Amino acid sequence: MKLSVFALNTSRDIGEQVARALDVKLGLHEEREFGGGEHKSRPLENVRGRDVFVIQSLYGDDLHSVNDKLIRLLFFLGALRDASAGRVTAVLPYLCYARKDQKSKPRDPVATRYLATMFEAMGVDRVLTLDVHNLAAYQNAFRICTDHLEAKSLFANYFAKTTDASDLVIMSPDIGGVKRAEALRLAMEKHLNRPVASAFVEKHRSGGVVSGGTLVGEVSEKFVIIIDDLISSGTTIIRAAQACRAAGATKVYCAASHGAFAEEADSVLADSALDKLVITDSIPASRIGSSAARAKLVILESAPLFAEAIRRIHTDGSLVDLLET
Repeated sequence: MKLSVFALNTSRDIGEQVARALDVKLGLHEEREFGGGEHKSRPLENVRGRDVFVIQSLYGDDLHSVNDKLIRLLFFLGALRDASAGRVTAVLPYLCYARKDQKSKPRDPVATRYLATMFEAMGVDRVLTLDVHNLAAYQNAFRICTDHLEAKSLFANYFAKTTDASDLVIMSPDIGGVKRAEALRLAMEKHLNRPVASAFVEKHRSGGVVSGGTLVGEVSEKFVIIIDDLISSGTTIIRAAQACRAAGATKVYCAASHGAFAEEADSVLADSALDKLVITDSIPASRIGSSAARAKLVILESAPLFAEAIRRIHTDGSLVDLLET
């Protein structure tokens, strides 16, 4: 099958970066608006029998809600299937509703499973995404093929080049993220060829209120990197950073795959407890406007990682080898 790559309008920037890395041109498509808020999207070139990848990051912004982006993507994927595409892959740098993966209260929705059903109904063959909140829930929700990329290699490469600290500690801001922190710790040991310590902070969340803050691990006189999958309000990260400072840490950096910044994140992340914030470009950091917060921000390109994954999927290569690099 020949390769075709499309990117819907709101993800055009990252789509063009992926296309350049693959040395292909983005497929031509149309998105039209109609009265009453309805719209349509369709490919403008032949996709019959092709191996088609569609890039759309599913986050809400000031112009489009996450639900609007989702329905546009689903309709486009359906149009590709109706146009006899040979195989259809949804490439989702950020997967919406991934945090609602279980019933935390009676009669709660399990949004991740419902979302999976929508993609399956559109005839999608596989889904490719980056650092979902709960990998097991993501894999179990879908009955189609799911591929999962990790930003740890991007972070490990960045930190290995920007710090030679011999007193490095990789920290999870809560117990649930310990496995993610351990993966980065092992990657940093591989890059630096020396031992790297670990730590975590106790955190409880109930009714949207975060409590706890006990630090487990030694961070006094250490360079701490806090790792998480997503930043929204920033309160979890800042609580962990403040705990590190109180325990004598000399520097505190944070790395997060997705900067899904809420409005209050701008002021929270300006807190002096945090020295630097490193994220990927899966979600544009448009809500970070203050100079204090913006000065701390480092944005890593994820397009090369997605491009290589697409290349390997298209040629039946190994994604396991990609994740281990």
